[in-house]
Amino acid sequence: MGEIITRFPPSPTGYLHVGGARTALFNWLYARKTGGTFILRIEDTDLERSTEASVQAIFDGLEWLGIDWDQGPFYQTQRFDLYKEVIAKLLEEGHAYWCTCTPEEIEEMRETARANGEKPKYNGKCRERHLGPTEGAVVRFKVPLAGATAFEDMVKGRISIPNAELDDFIIQRSDGSPTYNLAVAVDDLTMKVNTILRGDDHVNNTPKQILILQAMGETVPTYGHVPMVLGSDKARLSKRHGATSVTEYRDMGILPDAMINYLARLGWSCGDQEFFTREDLIEKFNPDHIGRSPGVFDQEKLLAINHDHIQQKPAEEITEALLPYLEKAGIQVADRDQLVKAVKTLAPRSHTLVEMAENARFYFEGIKEYDPKMAKKAFKPAAVDALLAMKEALAAVDEFTESHLEAPFHAVMEKLEVGFGKVAQPLRLAVSGTGASPGMYEMLEVLGKEETLKRIDDAVAHIRALG
Repeated sequence: MGEIITRFPPSPTGYLHVGGARTALFNWLYARKTGGTFILRIEDTDLERSTEASVQAIFDGLEWLGIDWDQGPFYQTQRFDLYKEVIAKLLEEGHAYWCTCTPEEIEEMRETARANGEKPKYNGKCRERHLGPTEGAVVRFKVPLAGATAFEDMVKGRISIPNAELDDFIIQRSDGSPTYNLAVAVDDLTMKVNTILRGDDHVNNTPKQILILQAMGETVPTYGHVPMVLGSDKARLSKRHGATSVTEYRDMGILPDAMINYLARLGWSCGDQEFFTREDLIEKFNPDHIGRSPGVFDQEKLLAINHDHIQQKPAEEITEALLPYLEKAGIQVADRDQLVKAVKTLAPRSHTLVEMAENARFYFEGIKEYDPKMAKKAFKPAAVDALLAMKEALAAVDEFTESHLEAPFHAVMEKLEVGFGKVAQPLRLAVSGTGASPGMYEMLEVLGKEETLKRIDDAVAHIRALG
């Protein structure tokens, strides 16, 4: 076959859907794995529904995922002259014909076929009438009356459709515009696309596109039809299952590498491996391992994969990714080094960057209020002695780092003859405002000595004010 040339051809009628993103990913991975070419094509022939905003949404989604293209974007609306040339050639060579049948006539043909127990389709009335172009006429492709159109599907195996089941489908509408199947076949031919991975909702289109290519005397690409992405109830993924746009997951704080990891595993496997870096996917992707069963989108599993990626990536990289989420949350950070340290403490507890940003708030904004339930338990009058003892011990620490902060705790525990919890619980609440926070010593190092001592004073004043 030579160089693998794949493509992703979205219609700009909305955002980049999860299923479309997975299709793009599979084609991109195959091109990158083989050193091939990945083409982006915008199929914007639906003039009523196609919008510039949708085109931009597709670009945004692909760019966020890190799916880059080698050629394009090509727009079908800019290629109408090419389609007209091909249609004219098909007419000239007898592979297509003009049809003047009205919609009412065609519906009557279908009703008659149904009544006779036959497949409802156009009956070929104009097939041999040798009509010319007239107002309201369409151009139909002349499907062979016998035989079958067959192909080896990379996912589903051999597929064969008897030609008798196909009607002479329209390739040019009455307004002169090309239909989907004609434009796609011509684009794939002229762009030299030889490998097509797409959703299995296109299986019925494939014989028509193959017939057009064969009529033009061209080589047919290799096709692979991937099962759809379903929701948890096994119905087609939709808004009622949660977010369906990939950029919604970006806004939720999912890392792009985690998203492509999860999308790749929706229908493709590599043994029992679940966690993949981008480099792993490029190295190991093989379309032969795409399953035949639909992928079920599980948001909890996506969050678990994202959690793994957050923990595996360098803190500096996560810090950079976190900045826009901090800004959106209104959290101002003056010290970048402090933020990197904070990220290291928050990564094990964060499933999204939105969650991490919120968890980071106490580090940079101080304590606005203490968790009431925890305060009732930890902020009893006796806690004042423990807090003041810890303040004194911590104030004496010269190097305020995690490795040097354990000793003061043991000294206070021994002095007050209490267990770790009696000291740590009120101190944790004093410095974080909650009972659930990162590890004590690493948290205090991020806060620093001055801020820690200040927060202890504030907590003591709070407890005393309670009476």
